[in-house]
Amino acid sequence: MRKYSLIILFIVVAAAGLLWGCIESFKEDRQTINGSDEEVRIGLNLELTGPLESYGIEQAMGALMAFEEINRADELSGITIVPFRVDNQSDAVRSAFLSNLLMTQEGVAAVIGPATSNNFIAAIPAAVYNEIPIVSATATADTITIDRYGDAYDYVFRITFTDSVQGKSMANFAINNLEAKNAVILRDLNSVYSEDLVQNFVRIFRENGGTIVDLINYTGNGRDFEPIVNRIKREDFDVIYMPGYYQDAGDFIKQARELGITKPILGGDAYDSPMLAELAGTSALNNVYYTSGYSPLDQNPLTQDFIVDYREKYGRDPNAFSAFGYDAARFVADAIQRAGSGDPEAIRNAMASTENFPGVTGMFSIGEDHNSIKQIYVIKLENGVPAQSIVVEPIE
Repeated sequence: MRKYSLIILFIVVAAAGLLWGCIESFKEDRQTINGSDEEVRIGLNLELTGPLESYGIEQAMGALMAFEEINRADELSGITIVPFRVDNQSDAVRSAFLSNLLMTQEGVAAVIGPATSNNFIAAIPAAVYNEIPIVSATATADTITIDRYGDAYDYVFRITFTDSVQGKSMANFAINNLEAKNAVILRDLNSVYSEDLVQNFVRIFRENGGTIVDLINYTGNGRDFEPIVNRIKREDFDVIYMPGYYQDAGDFIKQARELGITKPILGGDAYDSPMLAELAGTSALNNVYYTSGYSPLDQNPLTQDFIVDYREKYGRDPNAFSAFGYDAARFVADAIQRAGSGDPEAIRNAMASTENFPGVTGMFSIGEDHNSIKQIYVIKLENGVPAQSIVVEPIE
């Protein structure tokens, strides 16, 4: 029954995909595949245009840099990785269509992306049906690697943390590091990401003596937060928790600071985008904290060398999405190397057995649920720039 449902899904998705006509691909990434293990094609299904393009573009840049380094140094002993990137336009239906297209028509051995949770979830059925591994570098929704029966999907992996982990970790930070007793919560009703983080933050904050003085719902892509800011100003609070995407977070922070709110504003890893400073202004980005799996302040030589190389290649500093894109590419390459071929099943088995992988985002292993086991940071911004990173743990 599950297989027939997936077949029907792909018929619907493929029909929807035809509305866009031919997909836009990046021709310089395409090469003729000869069917041997000498070349292995890897798909990059990312948000290269649309409202979430900052995440996908940075992730693609990190991944392509890693593949270029791997091929140039012949790190896979004669196996060449051929990346094939496609633009899902920040759209879930297109993400599903392209996931299936990459696997059935482009012959990829694995796919990285999409970068965001809603789009990645839409791409999962193609991986399950076609038995091709798909890797989440940055999508954090708890349900990504787990099916409705509570079992790990055989072909789905994640190298970042879950929403529950970062929601709990920020609650821990608010209570123990900021000594917060009262919190205002802003929740995006249109976002699985926002809902998951809020749910976990609220539970842990309350269970450890904190009070939620107001929980305010909004719908994403709103630009006028003045009524919400004026409502918040009437409350007695220590922190504001708003785990939204950079568009809404940037606008909210800007308006909150302009209207006199100076208390700490807390968020999730989606704050890590250069667009946040463009929208909020650097002067507004003080006393702002967000959870992240990557710290540019980490003095690990791998991390610092990556920052230097990225800056030299692209003329700007990487963010977490760049770093996780880089690590995802190397995670896939490491699995190919240990598998000794481009066979998707062998690559999948190698991914599942990954232990102590040395990433630029820190060392991680893959657990039985196909999620990574790694540390989490809270990053403090000063004038829009990361000024401090604190390692925190979630409170259960």
